Amino acid sequence: MKNNLIVLFVFLGQCQLLTAQTNGEKIILGTVFSNTVKLEGISVINCTNKMMAVTDKEGCFSIQAKQGDILNFSGIDYKYLQKYVYKHEFNSGIMEVYMTFNSIELDEVIVNKNANITAENLGIIPRGQIKFTPQERRLYSNSGGIQGLYSFLSGERETLKMNVEIEKKELLLKKLEYMFNDKYYTKTLKIPEELIKGFQYYCVEDSEFVKSLNVKNKTMSMFLMTNLALVYNQNRTEKTE
Repeated sequence: MKNNLIVLFVFLGQCQLLTAQTNGEKIILGTVFSNTVKLEGISVINCTNKMMAVTDKEGCFSIQAKQGDILNFSGIDYKYLQKYVYKHEFNSGIMEVYMTFNSIELDEVIVNKNANITAENLGIIPRGQIKFTPQERRLYSNSGGIQGLYSFLSGERETLKMNVEIEKKELLLKKLEYMFNDKYYTKTLKIPEELIKGFQYYCVEDSEFVKSLNVKNKTMSMFLMTNLALVYNQNRTEKTE
């Protein structure tokens, strides 16, 4: 009887070990494409463990996940995408993701070059209506009723909130791309070309700099960027020493 119990405990222990290994997380290496183009700057979020990653210039990312996890992919100019980690992807540790280019939505259409003819003036939409971004619309649509309760209990609401913040940063990065060319970073701010994207992310984490971008004060943005570049370059030099 005693020997039978020992065998049973050993068997149960092995089953638990196998289950833990099956449900365990590991690093997944992925590449994000649009057609055949590798996409840089795509945000990746694991909805289960809330871990985040961003694709590099080769479209590559690495993130900790397990089979069945849901990964969110979002980026400027590309449609929001949710993807499961399938068994074969988890076993191989390799994933390929394909995103679709998103056409730009116009806020209003000007007819006969008359700026007074707008959707609001024509009564198509209420005057002063709040305009939501795509991720803000997703968050708003999951805020009430049964769907809102499910989002709260499942933790999806927190993920949607993170997506809104990521989208805000992506829009700020898009503004930076239009405001300053690569030469300004390399020649004026002394930022190496391969670190420009990283420096831009560093800038949009600064609240004062974000304010200057939102109010379109380019002079203030340039002033703040100069100071941020000094700190960024100093920290980079200290790490290499």
